[in-house]
Amino acid sequence: MKVLQTILHIATLGISIPSSTTIFVAAFSAPASSSLQSLLATHQSSIASLRDTATTITQDKAVAPQNDVFYLRYVLNDSYKNDEQRIAALKSNLEWRMNDGNAIVTSARSAINAAMQTENGKFNNEPIRNAAPNANIINEYITTTQCITTSLPSTNDLIYCIRAGKIDDKGLMSKVSIDQMVDFFLYCKEVNAMVADMRSVQSDALLKIVTCNDLKGVKLVGGSSDFRASLSAASKKANELYPSLNGRTLMLNSPTSSGPLVKIFNLLSPKAVTQRLRFENGPLSEVEDLREVAEGGFGREEFVGQVNALAYGD
Repeated sequence: MKVLQTILHIATLGISIPSSTTIFVAAFSAPASSSLQSLLATHQSSIASLRDTATTITQDKAVAPQNDVFYLRYVLNDSYKNDEQRIAALKSNLEWRMNDGNAIVTSARSAINAAMQTENGKFNNEPIRNAAPNANIINEYITTTQCITTSLPSTNDLIYCIRAGKIDDKGLMSKVSIDQMVDFFLYCKEVNAMVADMRSVQSDALLKIVTCNDLKGVKLVGGSSDFRASLSAASKKANELYPSLNGRTLMLNSPTSSGPLVKIFNLLSPKAVTQRLRFENGPLSEVEDLREVAEGGFGREEFVGQVNALAYGD
């Protein structure tokens, strides 16, 4: 049960360090034809109200982003029953961004700015990796061979790939605390959320993150309980902080048959999470290094075709 809970937390959080190639419900379908500009115009009043609420609280652009997509995600999230709940959620998240999460959001903003300041115009991922909390330790254990973010050409959505079975969680947690790991995971989520919002404006579509969890090599017993605890805490907080960001979650190459796993996930997970889950075998099963599916990788074409079919198919 412990390892299944670990897989669940990975599914709901989506651990990632954006790769150097990152340009950054029921049955799922491809994104609706409505353009981002159309959505922004339709919900202009609600967005303005949320933005005014945020700027009244703080003028810090890292805490209260100026990108209207940030506020549109609150408007479109159907877990909020009314405007009062949306405003309450925004205020709660801004409280975190001003206090406990301030170093995370400030570092993420500065790192993304640095990553875009290149002579050739390509995204330089090193400033982002180096600015992560406790990067000098964690980057030795979580690398782009195990964890990347790339894009899906058909929709421009981000694809978040993670191989939990390739992470030495015991070795990692012997060097850092649970709180330090939580901060690292939330920094990764903040970076990807910022990239998704920026790319949404550029592509005129509301982008989401499709998560690919390759479970090959995940052990059914053992592992670090501290690592599981950090995943659980970060997953819960990330779900609060980033509304309307996650697309479908693909659980790939599970170490046991998917039938029992599906039943257990349905018991352990809220409906909003289980609706996004899809268990499949095949994609990434023959990939040795995740950089193979990044932009320019020799396995990319096949991979993005498979993800597109699974993420938006029946």
